[in-house]
Amino acid sequence: MDRLTNTIRPYAWGSTTAIAELTGAEPTGEPQAEMWMGAHPGAPSRTERGPLNEVIDEDPARELGPRAVAKFGPRLPFLLKILAAGAPLSLQVHPNLEEAKEGYDDEERRGVPVDAPHRNYKDANHKPELICALTPFDGLCGFRAPAEAADLLAGLGVDSLKPYVDLLHAKPEEAALREVLTAVLTADPDDMAQTVTEAAAAAERIGGDYAPYAAVARHYPGDPGVIAAMLLNYVQLQPGEAMFLGAGVPHAYIQGLGVEIMANSDNVLRCGLTPKHVDVPELLRVVRFEASDPGVLRPEASADGEEVYETPIDEFRLSRFVLPAGGAAHDLTAGTPQVLLCTAGTVRAGDLALTPGQSAFVPAGEKVEVSGTGTVFRATVVA
Repeated sequence: MDRLTNTIRPYAWGSTTAIAELTGAEPTGEPQAEMWMGAHPGAPSRTERGPLNEVIDEDPARELGPRAVAKFGPRLPFLLKILAAGAPLSLQVHPNLEEAKEGYDDEERRGVPVDAPHRNYKDANHKPELICALTPFDGLCGFRAPAEAADLLAGLGVDSLKPYVDLLHAKPEEAALREVLTAVLTADPDDMAQTVTEAAAAAERIGGDYAPYAAVARHYPGDPGVIAAMLLNYVQLQPGEAMFLGAGVPHAYIQGLGVEIMANSDNVLRCGLTPKHVDVPELLRVVRFEASDPGVLRPEASADGEEVYETPIDEFRLSRFVLPAGGAAHDLTAGTPQVLLCTAGTVRAGDLALTPGQSAFVPAGEKVEVSGTGTVFRATVVA
């Protein structure tokens, strides 16, 4: 078993205090957005044996187990993070596996450098995600029903939004959502900036259901993503609640601290709330234009005390144990690789004591028990 030393990514939207408060460290004064736990080559966790990706490369079958290697190849198929949003992230979608392979192969054929700012597909993998709140957590996930989105836009009383309201009322669901999002993202930039400015002022004045979008507009004045965001469901997660984000579902995180797990991919197509590249034709190819319930997940407890967040994919499986004082130890020995993350109290994993923000990698088949008083998240795969 390996104690992990993890990289904190200083993205501009990160909180300056949340990760420091969790870990008991002194704030640096700089944004701290994500702590990465895993073997992603962009920021692999470090162990006493070396970077985790190199440790796995030396003997994938031993570290990952034969079942995981047979199913996912010789790489850790998930990336675990602590995510701390102090400002809204970009409004985005992720491709499914077939779309990712097609897009990656196309950009490879066209010779688009993998680090080019206009490159859409950094790899040929899909990127389903799960976010579990550690604090109250606000986000956007999936399209509202067109009539609900129309009512929200109409309530702002902004004349330049009326054509979108009319489209949402007049068209069938798929066509309505597609045409309005396309119109918002392809509108004249100056005209759209003025529309967003007027909409943001109205949202500030009205408050209530409009408050989240007013907050988004304060961070991204004039950005068409502010209007696109109003087409989506607003979600508030309480600690312990989670949200699964599948392929083609537009989403954004607004604020809060959470544990995030995803397939090991970096493929993102952006709709707005970002200065980065927005490829509207490719985005429209990937987005699923259907209204959906954001589907807040609560963990399902098993007889041994493990609380599992059920998802429809196999690249990751996230669960947690809330360990009471004086409780029995839990045997987590498994034939698949695991990352264990403490988020509260003090937890013992094998010979390692973990405090909030500390984590460990458990190779497949390695015997491990967890005990103590606190909360530990367990990330593994279904194989």
